[in-house]
Amino acid sequence: MRVLIDSAALIWWFADDHRLGPAAADVIEDPSTEAYVSVASAWEIEMKRASDKLRLDGAVPECVEAGLMYDLPVRLRHAVAAAALPMHHRDPFDRMLVAQALTEGLVLITPDEALRQYEVPLIDARA
Repeated sequence: MRVLIDSAALIWWFADDHRLGPAAADVIEDPSTEAYVSVASAWEIEMKRASDKLRLDGAVPECVEAGLMYDLPVRLRHAVAAAALPMHHRDPFDRMLVAQALTEGLVLITPDEALRQYEVPLIDARA
């Protein structure tokens, strides 16, 4: 399975937070899963850390470098797809993740119920 992990789910995974459900954690940790992290999520997480809105021991680059996850750059086609999405959701980071998942054929792992309004395959991060 090829998945894109959203920012909240990624933070929960790093923090070993109980809000990340066991089914979602199993998918992320399954060796046969190709788990991707968007550069947009890394940017969002690092902005929160820099502004002291988030305390987190793990860091996205270390996980990518360790081979646990792959980074997914934001490409021009992703930006165009994000701009074309219906305005069901106003958060630009979430809109980018939806666009990337749709464009790249990835399943999005997220706790955000509002993203169900898009025709993107989802795994509930709380499950």
